[in-house]
Amino acid sequence: MTRILYSATMSLDGYIAGPGGDMSWLAEHLGGPNPVAEDLMGRIGALLVGARSFHGDDPNRGTDREGAFGGAWTGPSFVLTHRPPATPVPGVTFVTDLDSGLAAARAAAGDRCVNIIGADVAAQCLAAGQLDEIVVFIAPVLLGDGVRLFHRPGGAQVRLEQLAVTPEPVPCLSLRVRQPAAGSQH
Repeated sequence: MTRILYSATMSLDGYIAGPGGDMSWLAEHLGGPNPVAEDLMGRIGALLVGARSFHGDDPNRGTDREGAFGGAWTGPSFVLTHRPPATPVPGVTFVTDLDSGLAAARAAAGDRCVNIIGADVAAQCLAAGQLDEIVVFIAPVLLGDGVRLFHRPGGAQVRLEQLAVTPEPVPCLSLRVRQPAAGSQH
């Protein structure tokens, strides 16, 4: 069964993007060998990306490192949006609802994982009971404001199980989402 995972690089104070979705802060924390990220890429068969992330500020925009995982990952990408563009984008499929996006991404991923890019899509997957794993790289910076890894005001507690902690080259936490027992809520 295809697993759904959310991976992101986060500031120590919990932000994956600065105010307005600014990702420029991330550029100084990327680059160099990262065996954990390289292993993660090998597990991914498809991406499900939020519209804001797709249209957002890539810290490597305009360089040969533009795109997911610093441009190193290639494969099928599905963008969840209420407004698909009139003109097709090569290598990208636009979907208008979470269920069809997950189904299409799962089919494309085969026996590998679907990687979620975007906090809103990750929160939607979590609320729908569809998120299996969270992988967070922790950058040594405090952003102070921006887009949180998860923003769930009034949301219920979600239990996580530690799968791995890797200290180098940047700290990385891999966590399994513990699905609630039947009849309970997240």
